[in-house]
Amino acid sequence: MADRIARLQLKAAQCRRNVVRMVEASHHGHLGGAMSCLDIVTALYFDKMNIDPDDMQKPERDRFILSAGHKCMAQYAVMAERGIFDKAVLDTYGGFKTKLPGHPDMHKLPGVEANTGALGHGLSIGVGMALGLKADGKPSNVYVVMGDGELAEGSNWEAAAAAAQFGLSNLALFVDYNGLQISGPVEDVMNFMPVTEKFRSFGWSVREINGNDMSEIVKALDALPFEEGKPSMILAHTVKGKGVSFAEGKASYHYWTPSEEELETAIRETEAEIRRLEAVCGEVRV
Repeated sequence: MADRIARLQLKAAQCRRNVVRMVEASHHGHLGGAMSCLDIVTALYFDKMNIDPDDMQKPERDRFILSAGHKCMAQYAVMAERGIFDKAVLDTYGGFKTKLPGHPDMHKLPGVEANTGALGHGLSIGVGMALGLKADGKPSNVYVVMGDGELAEGSNWEAAAAAAQFGLSNLALFVDYNGLQISGPVEDVMNFMPVTEKFRSFGWSVREINGNDMSEIVKALDALPFEEGKPSMILAHTVKGKGVSFAEGKASYHYWTPSEEELETAIRETEAEIRRLEAVCGEVRV
Protein backbone atom coordinates (compact mmCIF):
# COMPACT_ATOMS: atom_id res chain seq x y z
CA MET A 1 0.00 0.00 0.00
CA ALA A 2 2.81 2.43 0.85
CA ASP A 3 4.40 1.93 -2.56
CA ARG A 4 1.04 2.44 -4.26
CA ILE A 5 0.41 5.71 -2.42
CA ALA A 6 3.95 6.99 -3.01
CA ARG A 7 3.68 6.23 -6.73
CA LEU A 8 0.39 8.13 -6.99
CA GLN A 9 1.77 11.07 -5.01
CA LEU A 10 4.67 11.27 -7.44
CA LYS A 11 2.30 11.13 -10.41
CA ALA A 12 0.25 13.95 -8.90
CA ALA A 13 3.39 16.03 -8.44
CA GLN A 14 4.37 15.45 -12.07
CA CYS A 15 0.87 16.45 -13.13
CA ARG A 16 1.08 19.66 -11.08
CA ARG A 17 4.23 20.50 -13.01
CA ASN A 18 2.25 19.83 -16.21
CA VAL A 19 -0.35 22.38 -15.10
CA VAL A 20 2.33 24.98 -14.52
CA ARG A 21 3.82 24.06 -17.91
CA MET A 22 0.51 24.97 -19.57
CA VAL A 23 0.39 28.29 -17.73
CA GLU A 24 4.00 28.88 -18.77
CA ALA A 25 3.03 28.33 -22.42
CA SER A 26 -0.17 30.39 -22.44
CA HIS A 27 0.49 32.88 -19.61
CA HIS A 28 -2.96 32.26 -18.14
CA GLY A 29 -5.27 29.58 -16.79
CA HIS A 30 -7.67 28.49 -14.05
CA LEU A 31 -4.93 27.39 -11.67
CA GLY A 32 -6.78 27.30 -8.36
CA GLY A 33 -9.40 24.65 -9.05
CA ALA A 34 -7.15 22.59 -11.29
CA MET A 35 -4.67 22.19 -8.45
CA SER A 36 -7.31 21.48 -5.80
CA CYS A 37 -8.86 18.53 -7.66
CA LEU A 38 -5.66 17.19 -9.20
CA ASP A 39 -4.97 14.47 -6.62
CA ILE A 40 -8.45 13.05 -7.19
CA VAL A 41 -8.12 13.10 -10.98
CA THR A 42 -4.67 11.48 -10.73
CA ALA A 43 -5.97 8.63 -8.58
CA LEU A 44 -8.85 8.03 -10.98
CA TYR A 45 -6.75 7.84 -14.14
CA PHE A 46 -3.73 6.04 -12.70
CA ASP A 47 -5.27 3.73 -10.14
CA LYS A 48 -9.03 3.29 -10.45
CA MET A 49 -10.51 3.69 -13.89
CA ASN A 50 -10.63 0.91 -16.45
CA ILE A 51 -9.23 2.70 -19.50
CA ASP A 52 -6.83 1.95 -22.34
CA PRO A 53 -4.67 4.99 -23.16
CA ASP A 54 -4.24 3.65 -26.71
CA ASP A 55 -7.99 3.33 -27.26
CA MET A 56 -10.14 5.71 -25.24
CA GLN A 57 -13.31 4.65 -27.08
CA LYS A 58 -13.54 1.04 -25.88
CA PRO A 59 -17.19 0.34 -25.01
CA GLU A 60 -16.27 -1.28 -21.70
CA ARG A 61 -14.23 1.70 -20.49
CA ASP A 62 -15.06 3.67 -17.38
CA ARG A 63 -16.21 7.24 -17.98
CA PHE A 64 -14.88 10.45 -16.43
CA ILE A 65 -16.80 13.73 -16.49
CA LEU A 66 -15.16 16.95 -15.29
CA SER A 67 -18.30 18.95 -14.59
CA ALA A 68 -16.27 21.98 -13.49
CA GLY A 69 -14.85 22.37 -16.97
CA HIS A 70 -12.73 25.41 -16.11
CA LYS A 71 -10.54 23.03 -14.08
CA CYS A 72 -9.58 21.29 -17.32
CA MET A 73 -5.84 21.83 -16.86
CA ALA A 74 -6.03 19.09 -14.21
CA GLN A 75 -7.59 16.67 -16.69
CA TYR A 76 -5.20 17.64 -19.49
CA ALA A 77 -2.18 17.31 -17.18
CA VAL A 78 -3.21 13.84 -16.04
CA MET A 79 -4.19 12.59 -19.50
CA ALA A 80 -0.82 13.65 -20.88
CA GLU A 81 1.05 12.01 -18.00
CA ARG A 82 -1.02 8.83 -18.52
CA GLY A 83 0.08 8.72 -22.16
CA ILE A 84 -3.32 9.45 -23.72
CA PHE A 85 -1.73 12.22 -25.79
CA ASP A 86 1.80 13.52 -26.27
CA LYS A 87 3.06 15.91 -23.61
CA ALA A 88 4.22 18.32 -26.30
CA VAL A 89 0.55 19.16 -26.86
CA LEU A 90 0.50 20.76 -23.40
CA ASP A 91 2.51 23.64 -24.82
CA THR A 92 -0.39 24.54 -27.12
CA TYR A 93 -2.86 25.09 -24.27
CA GLY A 94 -5.14 28.03 -25.04
CA GLY A 95 -3.55 28.63 -28.44
CA PHE A 96 -5.11 28.95 -31.89
CA LYS A 97 -6.66 25.65 -33.04
CA THR A 98 -5.40 23.88 -29.92
CA LYS A 99 -6.81 20.55 -28.77
CA LEU A 100 -6.66 21.98 -25.25
CA PRO A 101 -9.10 24.89 -25.00
CA GLY A 102 -10.10 26.59 -21.76
CA HIS A 103 -12.91 24.05 -21.27
CA PRO A 104 -12.85 20.37 -22.33
CA ASP A 105 -14.07 19.68 -25.87
CA MET A 106 -14.84 16.08 -26.85
CA HIS A 107 -14.60 16.99 -30.53
CA LYS A 108 -11.01 18.21 -30.16
CA LEU A 109 -9.41 15.80 -27.71
CA PRO A 110 -10.00 12.02 -27.78
CA GLY A 111 -10.71 10.77 -24.28
CA VAL A 112 -12.86 13.72 -23.25
CA GLU A 113 -16.34 12.27 -22.74
CA ALA A 114 -18.37 15.49 -22.78
CA ASN A 115 -18.09 19.22 -23.34
CA THR A 116 -18.34 20.89 -19.94
CA GLY A 117 -17.95 24.32 -18.46
CA ALA A 118 -21.50 25.56 -18.35
CA LEU A 119 -21.59 24.69 -14.68
CA GLY A 120 -24.14 22.30 -13.25
CA HIS A 121 -24.46 19.98 -16.24
CA GLY A 122 -21.80 17.34 -15.61
CA LEU A 123 -23.70 15.36 -13.01
CA SER A 124 -26.75 15.17 -15.28
CA ILE A 125 -24.56 13.88 -18.12
CA GLY A 126 -22.99 11.35 -15.76
CA VAL A 127 -26.40 10.14 -14.59
CA GLY A 128 -27.45 9.58 -18.19
CA MET A 129 -24.27 7.64 -18.94
CA ALA A 130 -24.57 5.51 -15.80
CA LEU A 131 -28.22 4.77 -16.54
CA GLY A 132 -27.39 3.73 -20.11
CA LEU A 133 -24.54 1.49 -19.01
CA LYS A 134 -26.76 -0.13 -16.38
CA ALA A 135 -29.51 -0.72 -18.94
CA ASP A 136 -27.01 -2.33 -21.31
CA GLY A 137 -25.67 -4.59 -18.56
CA LYS A 138 -22.14 -3.19 -18.88
CA PRO A 139 -19.78 -3.31 -15.86
CA SER A 140 -18.43 0.19 -16.54
CA ASN A 141 -18.53 2.94 -13.94
CA VAL A 142 -18.97 6.70 -14.26
CA TYR A 143 -16.95 9.18 -12.20
CA VAL A 144 -17.89 12.86 -11.97
CA VAL A 145 -15.86 15.68 -10.42
CA MET A 146 -17.75 18.89 -9.73
CA GLY A 147 -16.85 22.08 -7.92
CA ASP A 148 -18.39 23.37 -4.72
CA GLY A 149 -19.54 26.55 -6.45
CA GLU A 150 -21.63 24.40 -8.78
CA LEU A 151 -23.89 23.29 -5.95
CA ALA A 152 -26.04 26.39 -6.53
CA GLU A 153 -27.12 25.06 -9.93
CA GLY A 154 -30.55 23.45 -9.63
CA SER A 155 -29.87 20.89 -12.36
CA ASN A 156 -27.48 19.13 -9.97
CA TRP A 157 -30.28 18.37 -7.55
CA GLU A 158 -32.55 17.04 -10.28
CA ALA A 159 -29.68 14.74 -11.30
CA ALA A 160 -29.08 13.73 -7.67
CA ALA A 161 -32.73 12.73 -7.30
CA ALA A 162 -32.69 10.74 -10.55
CA ALA A 163 -29.46 8.92 -9.65
CA ALA A 164 -31.00 7.70 -6.39
CA GLN A 165 -34.32 6.88 -8.00
CA PHE A 166 -32.64 4.58 -10.53
CA GLY A 167 -30.24 3.02 -8.03
CA LEU A 168 -27.09 4.02 -9.90
CA SER A 169 -24.41 2.33 -7.82
CA ASN A 170 -22.16 2.57 -10.90
CA LEU A 171 -22.00 6.36 -10.41
CA ALA A 172 -19.55 8.12 -8.09
CA LEU A 173 -19.43 11.88 -7.56
CA PHE A 174 -16.58 13.88 -6.07
CA VAL A 175 -17.47 17.36 -4.83
CA ASP A 176 -14.19 19.29 -4.87
CA TYR A 177 -14.82 21.46 -1.83
CA ASN A 178 -11.99 23.98 -1.75
CA GLY A 179 -14.31 26.56 -0.20
CA LEU A 180 -13.63 29.30 -2.74
CA GLN A 181 -15.10 30.41 -6.05
CA ILE A 182 -14.36 33.36 -8.28
CA SER A 183 -16.57 35.67 -6.19
CA GLY A 184 -15.11 34.63 -2.85
CA PRO A 185 -15.94 32.05 -0.14
CA VAL A 186 -18.56 29.57 -1.33
CA GLU A 187 -20.45 29.73 1.96
CA ASP A 188 -20.83 33.52 1.57
CA VAL A 189 -21.99 33.34 -2.04
CA MET A 190 -24.47 30.45 -1.59
CA ASN A 191 -24.14 28.24 1.47
CA PHE A 192 -25.06 24.59 0.84
CA MET A 193 -23.54 23.14 3.97
CA PRO A 194 -24.01 20.50 5.22
CA VAL A 195 -23.54 19.04 1.74
CA THR A 196 -23.27 15.48 3.02
CA GLU A 197 -26.67 15.56 4.70
CA LYS A 198 -28.33 17.00 1.61
CA PHE A 199 -27.03 14.18 -0.58
CA ARG A 200 -28.01 11.58 2.03
CA SER A 201 -31.52 13.00 2.05
CA PHE A 202 -31.63 12.49 -1.71
CA GLY A 203 -30.77 8.81 -1.24
CA TRP A 204 -27.01 8.80 -1.82
CA SER A 205 -24.35 6.98 0.20
CA VAL A 206 -21.80 9.54 1.35
CA ARG A 207 -18.25 9.79 2.67
CA GLU A 208 -16.11 12.78 3.60
CA ILE A 209 -12.34 12.92 3.01
CA ASN A 210 -9.30 15.13 2.69
CA GLY A 211 -9.20 15.42 -1.09
CA ASN A 212 -5.51 16.27 -1.16
CA ASP A 213 -4.52 13.20 0.89
CA MET A 214 -3.80 10.38 -1.56
CA SER A 215 -4.28 7.63 1.01
CA GLU A 216 -7.78 8.89 1.87
CA ILE A 217 -8.68 9.19 -1.82
CA VAL A 218 -7.54 5.65 -2.54
CA LYS A 219 -9.39 4.20 0.45
CA ALA A 220 -12.60 5.88 -0.70
CA LEU A 221 -12.16 4.63 -4.28
CA ASP A 222 -11.45 1.10 -3.06
CA ALA A 223 -14.72 1.14 -1.10
CA LEU A 224 -16.93 2.03 -4.09
CA PRO A 225 -19.81 1.54 -4.31
CA PHE A 226 -20.39 2.46 -0.69
CA GLU A 227 -23.79 0.74 -0.77
CA GLU A 228 -25.33 -1.46 -3.44
CA GLY A 229 -28.28 0.17 -5.12
CA LYS A 230 -27.17 3.70 -4.24
CA PRO A 231 -24.97 6.29 -6.00
CA SER A 232 -21.88 7.34 -4.04
CA MET A 233 -20.84 10.90 -3.18
CA ILE A 234 -17.44 11.86 -1.79
CA LEU A 235 -17.16 15.31 -0.24
CA ALA A 236 -13.48 16.09 -0.76
CA HIS A 237 -12.09 18.95 1.31
CA THR A 238 -9.26 20.46 -0.72
CA VAL A 239 -7.03 23.52 -0.91
CA LYS A 240 -7.45 25.87 -3.84
CA GLY A 241 -4.10 26.30 -5.61
CA LYS A 242 -2.61 23.24 -3.83
CA GLY A 243 1.09 22.81 -4.57
CA VAL A 244 1.93 26.45 -5.33
CA SER A 245 2.61 28.08 -1.98
CA PHE A 246 1.62 31.66 -2.74
CA ALA A 247 -1.66 30.57 -4.40
CA GLU A 248 -2.92 28.15 -1.76
CA GLY A 249 -6.26 29.08 -0.26
CA LYS A 250 -6.65 32.31 -2.23
CA ALA A 251 -9.65 33.13 -4.41
CA SER A 252 -7.52 35.56 -6.43
CA TYR A 253 -5.78 32.54 -8.02
CA HIS A 254 -9.03 31.09 -9.34
CA TYR A 255 -7.77 32.40 -12.70
CA TRP A 256 -4.08 33.21 -12.90
CA THR A 257 -2.05 35.48 -15.15
CA PRO A 258 1.39 35.07 -13.59
CA SER A 259 4.17 37.55 -13.20
CA GLU A 260 7.61 36.32 -14.23
CA GLU A 261 8.60 35.97 -10.59
CA GLU A 262 5.46 34.01 -9.71
CA LEU A 263 5.95 31.66 -12.62
CA GLU A 264 9.58 31.00 -11.68
CA THR A 265 8.52 30.25 -8.11
CA ALA A 266 5.76 27.87 -9.25
CA ILE A 267 8.17 25.99 -11.52
CA ARG A 268 10.78 25.75 -8.77
CA GLU A 269 8.30 24.51 -6.16
CA THR A 270 6.62 21.90 -8.36
CA GLU A 271 9.94 20.55 -9.58
CA ALA A 272 11.28 20.37 -6.02
CA GLU A 273 8.23 18.33 -4.99
CA ILE A 274 8.87 15.88 -7.83
CA ARG A 275 12.45 15.39 -6.70
CA ARG A 276 11.35 14.89 -3.10
CA LEU A 277 8.81 12.26 -4.03
CA GLU A 278 11.20 10.50 -6.39
CA ALA A 279 13.44 10.02 -3.35
CA VAL A 280 10.50 8.80 -1.27
CA CYS A 281 9.52 6.29 -3.96
CA GLY A 282 13.07 5.00 -4.06
CA GLU A 283 13.10 4.50 -0.29
CA VAL A 284 9.73 2.75 -0.24
CA ARG A 285 10.77 0.28 -2.95
CA VAL A 286 13.96 -0.54 -1.05
